[in-house]
Amino acid sequence: MRASPAQVPNDSPPLWEQLAAGFVVFMLTGALIAPVIAPDQAETPVLRLIWLPVYAVTAGLLVFRFDKAIRAWPAWLMVGALVALAYVSQYWSIDPEVTDRRVIAMAINSAFAVYLGAVFRGAALPRVLMHTCLVMAVGSLIMVFAYPKVGVHQFDNAGLWRGLWYEKNQMGLVMVVGSVSAAACLAADQIAANGRKPWAALLTLALTTLLVLATQSKTSLLCLMIGVGMVGGWWVLKQGGAAVTIVSLWAAVVGIVGGGWAWHVASASILQALGKDPSLTGRTLIWEALMRKVAERPWTGYGFSAFWGVDSVPAREIRIQTQWPVPSAHNGWIDLLVQLGWPGAIAVGALIVIAVVMILARTNGLGAREGYWSVGYLSVFIALSLSESVLLNHASLPWSLMLAILTRAVTFDPPPVRAPLARPALRAYQNRPRIASDYVNGRRPLRF
Repeated sequence: MRASPAQVPNDSPPLWEQLAAGFVVFMLTGALIAPVIAPDQAETPVLRLIWLPVYAVTAGLLVFRFDKAIRAWPAWLMVGALVALAYVSQYWSIDPEVTDRRVIAMAINSAFAVYLGAVFRGAALPRVLMHTCLVMAVGSLIMVFAYPKVGVHQFDNAGLWRGLWYEKNQMGLVMVVGSVSAAACLAADQIAANGRKPWAALLTLALTTLLVLATQSKTSLLCLMIGVGMVGGWWVLKQGGAAVTIVSLWAAVVGIVGGGWAWHVASASILQALGKDPSLTGRTLIWEALMRKVAERPWTGYGFSAFWGVDSVPAREIRIQTQWPVPSAHNGWIDLLVQLGWPGAIAVGALIVIAVVMILARTNGLGAREGYWSVGYLSVFIALSLSESVLLNHASLPWSLMLAILTRAVTFDPPPVRAPLARPALRAYQNRPRIASDYVNGRRPLRF
């Protein structure tokens, strides 16, 4: 059943605040600035200086919204514990300087994520993400056609689009955020029946889907299908009656069980049909080599963000074994294990479980108001963590959005404040016939 406009509160912050938050989101994607200033992907002092305005904007937003941010104290405690664990790891890190520097960046960007989840309630968060991704999608098209040396791969993956980013997978994953957010905005507007025109959401959904297809990234396409499918599936479940709900749940269970069985008996054939070799382009070899490194330091890891450094001896050994300049584990959980060991992996896993449980418990309230964006994107993030290093990053949009979802899950809106009665209504209330409950200790209450 649709809610009337009066039942759905306006969660949108002022326009200037949306623009400020969108600017930080843009920077977290790594769009445009890094590929232009550091095309070889080397971290430079100039790149670090560029982040100073981002940190200043984050600090200003937190001070301005301190009253709302402080209500998210459960999220602050959980995020603070992760930051503390990453900070302590500098004492056994193989590159303490990098660990120390990136812990600071991670702490500031995590604070922005908590702000985002605490302040942008309801559909406000997917809406600002949708608009930001629409700007980046248009910018990517400009780069592809006007500056193809930047917007299109020239050597590896030649001819595939990469838009404003270093490589195609980065663009694909950012466009997935835009697609899921646009789908959520469409669902939220249908639920609220607020009369919003759907053109911006439809345009964003079309452009972001086009750009995902142009990357030919199987991971991005799968995440797109999962995220948009989850948003649409939850919307159908809540719109339909009991029969639709039962049939949909039955179909989902059958699909999951059937897909798991098919993967178990014919995973190689499925991967070949998707254009992948059974070793997942050599990733299984990387994982095996990394797990041997994890076994050497199972409880500490090699330090937060230190394993893949330029001068890292363990990383050099992995690259020699695999005969490939491996940039990361291509698996969030294994990357987390080599950084912080099992304590880090267990802590992050616990946070994700809390977010999943709380978001599912609130689908009738916050979930409906936001068009089930949290459910959709959390599904994307969990799937993405199995093939990309997106867990506990110091500057990453996927990790920041996961923390924002966690914040929304554990932060409850304050009870609504009733507006005071107008003078005529107040006089009518005072002059009405009295009943027994109007008297306290046998005496009439004072008139105002």
